[in-house]
Amino acid sequence: MGMSSLKLLKYVLFFFNLLFWICGCCILGFGIYLLIHNNFGVLFHNLPSLTLGNVFVIVGSIIMVVAFLGCMGSIKENKCLLMSFFILLLIILLAEVILAILLFVYEQKLNEYVAKGLTDSIHRYHSDNSTKAAWDSIQSFLQCCGINGTSDWTSGPPASCPSDPNVEGCYAKARLWFHSNFLYIGIITICVCVLGMSFALTLNCQIDKTSQSIGL
Repeated sequence: MGMSSLKLLKYVLFFFNLLFWICGCCILGFGIYLLIHNNFGVLFHNLPSLTLGNVFVIVGSIIMVVAFLGCMGSIKENKCLLMSFFILLLIILLAEVILAILLFVYEQKLNEYVAKGLTDSIHRYHSDNSTKAAWDSIQSFLQCCGINGTSDWTSGPPASCPSDPNVEGCYAKARLWFHSNFLYIGIITICVCVLGMSFALTLNCQIDKTSQSIGL
């Protein structure tokens, strides 16, 4: 009974992590594609590394490393790799909780910083191709115009703005999009981390029990 339970847990955890490793590969590949083509540009001049491509590359790499540890730890029944997998998931879980708290505490300051950065970037629209690409991508994706509306474009709204004169500004739409997606991503991340940690601990305990039962 102990061996069958061990095999079941081992393969469940392996395929669970294999799925996420493949997802990590896809995210990493998409991030590299964005970095090569640079279609989305840079929105904040003071943060040139804050691009969509870099975010996807970092997230994809983290998912691949964590999932790889889970795959190898489960299939080889290696307690050291399983505990490393557990600790990394715990760090990710704690980091997400800390980030959510910081966003809540410093929301006002963050809003002011983002608004200032957007105002600065909108003035660079006609002089910097990377900023122009970023604004065109955001306005096309969110169907918005300017920071608070079409009036932000003193020389007239660009072609990427919707034709509706009462179109909403990008700042309000981006905040709404971020809040809704951050909530969903947060819930999914917490569920995945808790599930993965539970599997890792259970498999770890099962390995101990199996080793004791066969006298190792």
